[in-house]
Amino acid sequence: MPVAFITGDLVTDVFLGAAALFMLLAIAMFYRAIKGPTTQDRVLAVNVLGTNTVVILALLGAGLGEPSLLDIALVYALLNFLMAVAISKFTVERGGVL
Repeated sequence: MPVAFITGDLVTDVFLGAAALFMLLAIAMFYRAIKGPTTQDRVLAVNVLGTNTVVILALLGAGLGEPSLLDIALVYALLNFLMAVAISKFTVERGGVL
């Protein structure tokens, strides 16, 4: 397959298709965040949801040619990290970790 065959439309479609796939995976993780069975499972699922959101924003930003979405993804990744640290500290202090 020659390189000239790959057009901007094909690349955009691949990015948008990958974003849709990650949205389906996020729905599965949302189920895990609701059902549990343990607090650690819920915390991990919420962290994965945040990471999926960052990936979706980055794919949409690249696919649609919107650099502002990449900036939002970067800020959201930093907030997701801080949230994971805060929840981990909170569960350890409450004795939630066995």
